[in-house]
Amino acid sequence: MKLFSFPQAMLEKAVARRLLTLEPAHRAWFVERWQQKPYKKAFIERKAMPLVTLVAKGKTWDDATFDGTLAEWDASFHDAEAAVLRPLVEGDGLLQLMQKNLPAERAQKLLQRLATRPASAPQNN
Repeated sequence: MKLFSFPQAMLEKAVARRLLTLEPAHRAWFVERWQQKPYKKAFIERKAMPLVTLVAKGKTWDDATFDGTLAEWDASFHDAEAAVLRPLVEGDGLLQLMQKNLPAERAQKLLQRLATRPASAPQNN
């Protein structure tokens, strides 16, 4: 996926700010990983930046382009990761101008995509 040229430092700052409002279990899980440089880099490059691209360009792309790009995005999300990223779709102050004209059905598709769980996640029975 061709990434939108959004400043990585601003995205990291938005994630760090979101950590303050996470519920304790999600915060503990995410902070432990966020402190590891390889995870942080992979999270920004493979999960957060593609999401920002889809939000920013999703309002001007045709349906086929949007759906195709969304289908190419091969990421799955832990509950804590989805909790961190959800405000980027729903209305974080950092991205409000980009989110402003995003069609509601596309925002819903992005939120459903964030609900994708890792295949390796243990099932709680």
